[in-house]
Amino acid sequence: MYRDLAGRRGGEEREILLALAEAEGRHEAHWRELLGDDVGAPRKGALRTRLLGFLARRFGSVFVLALAQRAESGSPYGADADAIDAMAADERIHEEVVRGLAARGRRRLSGSFRAAVFGINDGLVSNLALVLGVGAAGLPAPTVLFTGVAGLLAGALSMAAGEFVSVRSQRELLEASTPNPTRRSDLGHLDAAANELTLVYRAQGMSPEQAEIHALEVLRTGTLATGPVDITAPVDVTPVDITAEPVDEHEAVGTALGAALSSFCFFASGALLPILPWLFGLAGTTAVIVATVVVGLALLATGAIVGLLSGGPPLRRALRQLLIGLGAAAVTYALGLLAGASLG
Repeated sequence: MYRDLAGRRGGEEREILLALAEAEGRHEAHWRELLGDDVGAPRKGALRTRLLGFLARRFGSVFVLALAQRAESGSPYGADADAIDAMAADERIHEEVVRGLAARGRRRLSGSFRAAVFGINDGLVSNLALVLGVGAAGLPAPTVLFTGVAGLLAGALSMAAGEFVSVRSQRELLEASTPNPTRRSDLGHLDAAANELTLVYRAQGMSPEQAEIHALEVLRTGTLATGPVDITAPVDVTPVDITAEPVDEHEAVGTALGAALSSFCFFASGALLPILPWLFGLAGTTAVIVATVVVGLALLATGAIVGLLSGGPPLRRALRQLLIGLGAAAVTYALGLLAGASLG
């Protein structure tokens, strides 16, 4: 599986995966040596391992690394009398290596993944609760469908507006906190004796002594720092290359319009599922049951995906997602029944 993953990677990640495969090869050699002439014919690996290899060859994604991390954590070598201590230690370290590789992928998709899971689940749960509530109250099918469509549009637009304001505000905060690059031209005119520059670094959190050392070095090199100083690290007086490309924090945050469109689409895709039965002409209890089953399956799927990416048990995460979502819908359904009874 590690070789299959390495075939879809390059650079350092490829080297790490091939090194893991080499270590597993040493473990194989240990068992072959113990078995000697009784090694027998090659046998197929466990279904789980073969599935991981298939996924690695076809996709090579962070999901496969997350599954590999769980597989390494469940190694039986620690309790196997025929496995040497070095092999058990290897497996424990392999878990950390795979965790580090998976963490890279998780960081790359953390923002979009969070928005997707949050948006889809919010659409699933909120619109299911809405249509079950009005359906339980005894309203006719066209009214339930109209309510579901209205809930889809209202929720998606609300999510989009909230995400737009959130990202826009964050970008504005970053802009307000980013030093003005034109201040470099003022370095040559500062009074070295008064050294107003020390106040800049003290305002960023340096001690007076650290600020003075850093400011004197900046005046000597003519290079102004472009960001906040890490006060927990030793003072670095190495001149900063002012021609280097700075890290664009705004790019990491993303654009407000892109975030708004993503949130709208994710919420709408989730909110569409609960109203599908009414769109296809179902009504009454049948529509309620079908909507609950469809949304339940979607909640199980998203919960399992979250579990895989987080390195946790997929089944447990899936069941947790299902219980939370259907629990919220059950409350509104019960309230709808009460409202229908009182109106009747």
